[in-house]
Amino acid sequence: MNKALAGGLLALTLVGFGSAPSVAAPGAPASSQAAGQASSQAAAKGVDFAGTVALSNCSGSVVRVPQSKPDDPALVLSNGHCLESGFPAAGEVIVDQPSTRTFKLLDAKGAEKATLTASKISYATMTDTDISLYQLTTSYADIKKKYGIKALEIEDDHPVKKRAITVVSGYWKETYTCKIDGFVYRLKEGEWTWKDSVRYTPECQTIGGTSGSPVIDHKTGKVTAVNNTGNEDGERCTLNNPCEVDRHGNVTVRKGINYAQQTYGIVPCVTHDSKIDLTRKGCKLPRPAAAGR
Repeated sequence: MNKALAGGLLALTLVGFGSAPSVAAPGAPASSQAAGQASSQAAAKGVDFAGTVALSNCSGSVVRVPQSKPDDPALVLSNGHCLESGFPAAGEVIVDQPSTRTFKLLDAKGAEKATLTASKISYATMTDTDISLYQLTTSYADIKKKYGIKALEIEDDHPVKKRAITVVSGYWKETYTCKIDGFVYRLKEGEWTWKDSVRYTPECQTIGGTSGSPVIDHKTGKVTAVNNTGNEDGERCTLNNPCEVDRHGNVTVRKGINYAQQTYGIVPCVTHDSKIDLTRKGCKLPRPAAAGR
């Protein structure tokens, strides 16, 4: 995973989560030169840090769906493996769990504008996808009024192959620009399996701490995926070394390649007041075991 910097060997392992969890490691990014170049490319496309956030161990963003209202409580999107309680087990789905986690809100240049606070974890899982959605104690309208920052909108359609994208890390205040290389039927890492994952072209060399970063489509300016993992050592289907599995069970290992999880499936599940309704028409996010899938 693109490591969620939780401060320990485990945290340092997950950078690709953007691979299972991309945990941030202490210190500066591995390649500031490459990151700087990516930042320039992103700036040329009009992508900046406004609306992104820094977690204690990962990256994230304040997001809305097309049907969100200004007075709805704002949502923060990150990875399931970035939860303060640790990685959810395979098959585990968390809904409406109290949380007081804080997030550093960034402006367009990456400066910290405010500290936002969660009221709960609305949804989180590492099954089929790797996402977490926190509900904040403040609304979209309040964030816009107080800090002049709009939430990023989640695209309501499937990501597009070969589309130019930028991964925007609020933790590192760095960007990574590349293209969507294709989609993976099943991406397997340790005990977790994700469906229809986004594979980047090699230019996006995300590192620990970039987990949970929004992936911005240059054409639409919207969030098309959330960064989550990468194959670090060339191993097969192990932690921090996800492997690709096709429809026939054939396994492919791509050392140095990083991945994200598509996010359009979130949109049908969000209803009024930013509530997550897993029974809503069109919502196909995994449900808690007791509720069925």
